Amino acid sequence: MTASMQTDETSSERTFLIDELIRGRRAKRGFTNRPVPIETVKDILSVARYAPSSSNIQPWQCYVLTGKGRERVVAAAVLAFDDGPEKLFPEYPFFPDPLHEPYLSTFTKFRGQLGDSQGVERSDKVGRKRAQARQFMFFDAPVGLIFTVDRLLVPACFVCLGIFLQTIMLAAKGRGIDTCPQQVWSSQFPVCGRSLEFPKAIW
Repeated sequence: MTASMQTDETSSERTFLIDELIRGRRAKRGFTNRPVPIETVKDILSVARYAPSSSNIQPWQCYVLTGKGRERVVAAAVLAFDDGPEKLFPEYPFFPDPLHEPYLSTFTKFRGQLGDSQGVERSDKVGRKRAQARQFMFFDAPVGLIFTVDRLLVPACFVCLGIFLQTIMLAAKGRGIDTCPQQVWSSQFPVCGRSLEFPKAIW
């Protein structure tokens, strides 16, 4: 990566604001039902498209879910989860199996703390499952975004997608909107594919 330096006062102020924006972004797991104007969503996505991608191929598609469309996908996803979490298989591995140290300890600690922060005892399997189901409700956020990539693309294209997602989250934060990236929706591919009518290249 190459870069050039600017040291004027305006540049310093801009750097401070960007740094504060990055530090202030958090993955939220509880949202209000206050609507987000669709024009704001379009504005965020329009800005995010300037995220860098290899040879500018922009290897992503974005499906915006609001209102009844969101409710339909959420209902189908929760039903699939309730029918048996063990039946849900992600389209790509989140981590190697088995996950090795030092990452395993970090993962285990975080998952335990996450459940604790939701007020669910670790021995409460029903409560833990109920908390997990909230993932497929977008944690009550009024807007959900589903992202896909062409199945023929190689794993390196996920780097481009990741940069795009981070740009979206920072653009949203800059507008006072919190977000939560969720890999778990990969396990709901059949539900999303049917509900959103994914094109053949995605299937």
